[in-house]
Amino acid sequence: MSLMREEALSAPERVASQLAANEVATRALADRLKQRPPRALISVARGSSDHAVAFISYLVMQRLAIPAASLPLSLTTLEETAWRVDEMLALAISQSGRSPDLIDMQRALGAGGAMTVAMVNVPDSPLAQASETTLALHAGEERSVAATKSFLAALAAGAQLVGAWSGDDALLEAVTQLPARLREAAASDWSPAIAPLRDASHMMVVGRGSTLAIAQEAALKFKETCGIQAEAFSGAEIQHGPMALVDEGYPVLILAPPGNGQAGLLELAGSFRSRGACVLLAADHSVAERDLTLTCADHSLLHPLCAIQSFYPMIEQLARARGLDPDHPRHLRKVTETR
Repeated sequence: MSLMREEALSAPERVASQLAANEVATRALADRLKQRPPRALISVARGSSDHAVAFISYLVMQRLAIPAASLPLSLTTLEETAWRVDEMLALAISQSGRSPDLIDMQRALGAGGAMTVAMVNVPDSPLAQASETTLALHAGEERSVAATKSFLAALAAGAQLVGAWSGDDALLEAVTQLPARLREAAASDWSPAIAPLRDASHMMVVGRGSTLAIAQEAALKFKETCGIQAEAFSGAEIQHGPMALVDEGYPVLILAPPGNGQAGLLELAGSFRSRGACVLLAADHSVAERDLTLTCADHSLLHPLCAIQSFYPMIEQLARARGLDPDHPRHLRKVTETR
């Protein structure tokens, strides 16, 4: 078994441990945020961690109605911007916590007046030390280059924080049930995607709402483990310029969990199929025309975590079917120290 598959399948247990370990610290941070409500969330991350931030940002905007933005790190590392970010929350996410540009940006935002929080898998890392508050991801050592369990841990940590911060008891209860739902999702059979994508050179991954961040993460995994030029789009945005690319045989993975965005995504899937595109529709049991089955969480905002949990074993299998080693993607290292 590859390290990537082993680590992806361990995610439900890692998330369960994390939720228990972080409950007190998460509630304490949520209480601080209630007492000093930030005007905005600004985020610091790269790669899979940036996709995790995008998911958490969506939850913050949806549940707390404050704006969120991901900041270009070059504004600090190249332009030496003097930030004025009083009454803002700066959230940094990283597996290793060692990338200099993340550390420099977090320090600069703290100096500019922001409350700084790090979600990091190495709690004594330089990024954690550069932040006021740290929520450890408790994912354990991640040896595979492609992040899996640490990504899911970041999403779960964000959902737990947003639930406590917003006082959403339904979301918090659903978060406690999340490990069980992730176990179900990990057992889902997404192997029908292997044959259509075995020889693909390019494709699109489509999501909507909080699932867009999952589409972005899936597209990254197609690139790094399978060498497929995959691009992620919102189900709304794709209907502008990108729509022109989708024609006979073009591969498209559409992630359509239950919720407000599902109807539009199902309509999009039908439109693509009518022009002969190779559509892989991931949806719940209520959708008869699905190609891949999505496990549902106990809250609509958590469906995306189940989707990526089912996706990871499939992408590992696809990489091997294409003759590639998912644990050693070409030209990549586990820790990327950008500046």
